[in-house]
Amino acid sequence: MLWFKPKAPLQQKEHLMKAIRIHHYGPASELTLEEVALPHYTGNDVLIRVAASGVNPVDWKIRSGFMAQAMHFPMPLTLGWECAGTVDAVGHLVTGFKPGDKVFALTEFARGGTYAEYVAVDAAQVALAPRSVPLGIAASMPMTAQAAWTAIELAQLQPGQQVLIHGGAGGVGSFAIQFARSKGAHVTTTVSTGDMSRARELGAEAVIDFTRANFADQLRNMDAVVDTIGGATQEASWGVLKAGGVLVALTQPPAPDRATAAGVRTEMVMTSGRGQVLQQIADMVDAGRLQTVPCHEFPLADARAVHENGEARRLQGRTVLRVAKD
Repeated sequence: MLWFKPKAPLQQKEHLMKAIRIHHYGPASELTLEEVALPHYTGNDVLIRVAASGVNPVDWKIRSGFMAQAMHFPMPLTLGWECAGTVDAVGHLVTGFKPGDKVFALTEFARGGTYAEYVAVDAAQVALAPRSVPLGIAASMPMTAQAAWTAIELAQLQPGQQVLIHGGAGGVGSFAIQFARSKGAHVTTTVSTGDMSRARELGAEAVIDFTRANFADQLRNMDAVVDTIGGATQEASWGVLKAGGVLVALTQPPAPDRATAAGVRTEMVMTSGRGQVLQQIADMVDAGRLQTVPCHEFPLADARAVHENGEARRLQGRTVLRVAKD
């Protein structure tokens, strides 16, 4: 039997909180703001009072049922898999956090639930939030920053190597540029016309406007490609890699036969919450060695409209649902 510290009274579990839930897969109209019981937490968990929850394309893919065959969720389901907030209570096995700590986290998909006033997260997936940015910004970081970290980790970049990062102005791409530069790599990125200056500010030495030029006509002998887009972009990327290079994909699994024909290896990024990595990312932000991505905030009650705009690709930059004040 698991026991809890006195600061986390068991009767607290019976209190109600607000959460955005779905009872069935379907359109954004399925999203409903409801009063539900606070989440149960175990000895390894941190109970977080959520200040803001990040919003990601995977959220509407799950809500719509697009991923139902690959990932099975019990209904009703509280959406959301990244957040920032304040520690409310901890399980008796947790030693790295205490009530009152400002934290951020990427939860495991089997639990989720960050579109809510409280969420229970395994302590191994939690880190102290960067002190130099608001919790709204911190809430927008865990999924994209850790995906970028994992991509550069899998690329195994060495100082002086050449890497092409697609979508350098996006959430993942912006962090991937900076992590690749921290490894000493030479970064080339593809962005649209209006994002070229931003990409250079992030550290890209070469910036290609994909609306005006075909990167596949300009590049050869790249050591690595980080593909955040998939489709035709991924297909065109095989030809820019040198023999023995690596294509790291985030949205579409690379075709093994294409990799064999090109003489390269491939990696598919599977992002999971790693508190130790997230803490390193927070420390880089506070040290001024990592720029964050612009973030737009909307009230939790506006989740339905946010999903509709996200699916219609009308959202710019990172988006969070504001749940409570910092």
